[in-house]
Amino acid sequence: MDEMLIKLGENAVKAERELAILNVTVKNDALKATADALVNRADEIIKANEEDVENAKKNGMSSALIDRLLLTKERIEGMAEGLMQLISLPDPIGEVLSMKKTAGGLMIGKKRVPLGVIGIIYEARPNVTADAFGLCFKSGNACILKGGSDAINSNKKIVEVIKDALKSLNLNENSIQLIESTDREITKQFMKMNKYVDVLIPRGSARLIKTTVEESTVPVIETGSGNCHVYVDEFADIDMAVNIIYNAKTQRIGVCNACESLVIHKKVLAEALPKIAAKLKEKNVEIRCDEEALKVMPELKAATEEDFYTEYLDYIISVKSVDSIEEAIEHINTHNTKHSEAIITKDYSNANKFLNEIDAAAVYVNASTRFTDGFEFGFGAEIGISTQKLHARGPMGLNELTTSKYIIYGEGQVRK
Repeated sequence: MDEMLIKLGENAVKAERELAILNVTVKNDALKATADALVNRADEIIKANEEDVENAKKNGMSSALIDRLLLTKERIEGMAEGLMQLISLPDPIGEVLSMKKTAGGLMIGKKRVPLGVIGIIYEARPNVTADAFGLCFKSGNACILKGGSDAINSNKKIVEVIKDALKSLNLNENSIQLIESTDREITKQFMKMNKYVDVLIPRGSARLIKTTVEESTVPVIETGSGNCHVYVDEFADIDMAVNIIYNAKTQRIGVCNACESLVIHKKVLAEALPKIAAKLKEKNVEIRCDEEALKVMPELKAATEEDFYTEYLDYIISVKSVDSIEEAIEHINTHNTKHSEAIITKDYSNANKFLNEIDAAAVYVNASTRFTDGFEFGFGAEIGISTQKLHARGPMGLNELTTSKYIIYGEGQVRK
């Protein structure tokens, strides 16, 4: 194991023991100081980010990924706002979830406690650095971050700003640590630090998540890629569908909750598809259609079966036509990544059927998939969108970064 990683691990274990007993006032004061520091030193962060963006352009990074990488004053203010929102949320640590008295007189309770040391591996999204710190810190966890090489300068500067804010309050600056090496071998070793790291959370491409799950000896919480669908039901308000699809696809294309695939009932296909296509043309979205949809608009491109499994993160969308809501649900459950799915319908029964039978972390009726986000859900920042079914699912806020332990009060009882 690399000596640098061992040192980071030792620092993190010491820090998490201190964090676990901090009171909420101290934690909130630190979050306020950190938020202020990010805004006050935004120019430094933007300067570091500009170097990353320039390197990304030289390396041929796509416009969608560059958008993920880019930091502006507004986005830095958004990062700070996420930290400030955490201040207003209850401190989960120490919450007693249950308490009961046994026949033998023992009082047995269940109490919420931090996970401990959280490792996060992520790609070209430097805003994750501040989000991860805020959520981990408020929930009493130390974090070790491994950002992508594309955002290394941005991440180093953000971590520097956060550390300085913590030091100004005499708090342990190792509450957040960044692995600055861009060596892939170091990342692989990080995945095997089960002596120091309690849980590992990958955020990024399907490839990154798959590699982490397969290589890690540390327990992993999967945050999945987003092949998100919008289903236009036979009872849909078509104008509503057009507006929702336009937002879900084009508001930001390089995010996991963007719509990548449309499913349209054949009864409304002839009316809905031309209107949807006309609106998406405003952003030059390429539409890839199945055979039935091409009969309505033969000028569009034909879809392959692979298209229906693809998270494009680009101005591309697929279209599948169906005969029934049952077929729509079957298609979505077969091709999705269990992230976010939406139905546009005025029919109450179909709305409930979709909600009940779609297998995803977030299921919407008559709303854009773009709302699957910790900030939008009122969690402050988020650590990621979990698409697995154990412990945490959907946007991961403070409670999802805790575990529990039993606390038992006795009066001298011994077991017979």
